[in-house]
Amino acid sequence: MSIQWFPGHMNAARKKAAETMENTDLVIEVLDARIPQASCNPMVEQLRSFRQRPCLKILNKSDLADPHATKAWLAFYNAQKGVKAVAMSCKKPADVAKVPGFALEMAPHRGVPTKPLRMMIMGIPNVGKSTLMNALLKKRVANVGDEPAVTKVQQRLYLGKNMILTDTPGMLWPKIQHPTDGLMLAASHAIGVNALIEEEVATFLAELLLQRYPQFLATRYGFSTEGIDAVSVIEAVAKKRAYRLKGGDWDFEKAAHTLLLDYRSGALGRVSLETPTSREHLLATYVPPVLLGQGKSVDTGMMEDALEDEDE
Repeated sequence: MSIQWFPGHMNAARKKAAETMENTDLVIEVLDARIPQASCNPMVEQLRSFRQRPCLKILNKSDLADPHATKAWLAFYNAQKGVKAVAMSCKKPADVAKVPGFALEMAPHRGVPTKPLRMMIMGIPNVGKSTLMNALLKKRVANVGDEPAVTKVQQRLYLGKNMILTDTPGMLWPKIQHPTDGLMLAASHAIGVNALIEEEVATFLAELLLQRYPQFLATRYGFSTEGIDAVSVIEAVAKKRAYRLKGGDWDFEKAAHTLLLDYRSGALGRVSLETPTSREHLLATYVPPVLLGQGKSVDTGMMEDALEDEDE
């Protein structure tokens, strides 16, 4: 299953972000620590690279992610030029309180009354940008919800006298290149429910959990994972929770929803769906679809169109 979700307001938000980037000193990109690269919007990288802006990457929800995977991701990003990566939970005030200091380190020429540090907070839907904004300003200035795309317009706010924050709507990109990225985004609740089938997303998640965290399934639901496949995991959850339909069959849909909720909330344990090594393997083995007669991939063409729109 290939998942795509790019509602109209995201296209408007992308164009507005391109305009704002010109007057921005630092990009603060909020990522999901469980899927850092899958939740990294390639359009953000393109926009900031074009303007040569440094980037503070915040791996949010690190309290839900596998700490070993998070450590590897921090090393991966901190090796990149113009990038500083930190892991935190934006729900913890002590973590968020460190962000202004990190930002000033990356833009030491700004942050005074005559030259305030102008920061733009960017990221995919439902990754924690609004939570970060509210925590930084110590008041509710952005709507927070457990659904993607709660924020739909930019807002500009002052953090003291020396810092300016621009909060942007959550943005995906017109074409998600790797099908597994779409599934990881869907599992992590970054995609609207109208664009996915939960049973298929949960089956994908169950397969990853069987490969990497079988003990979490056994502990949470009380069944043996030996010799079973992903579909059997969902069925086992239904049996353990006694989820039945009126006709007596097991309620696969409800069990799939339960598995997704337990992953998203951390009830399963600290899970990361990708690592730098798994990402490298994905890129090395991926063969993109090709447009017949045009000699270029579908995804490259879509990205080129997006870049052309930004230049207009």
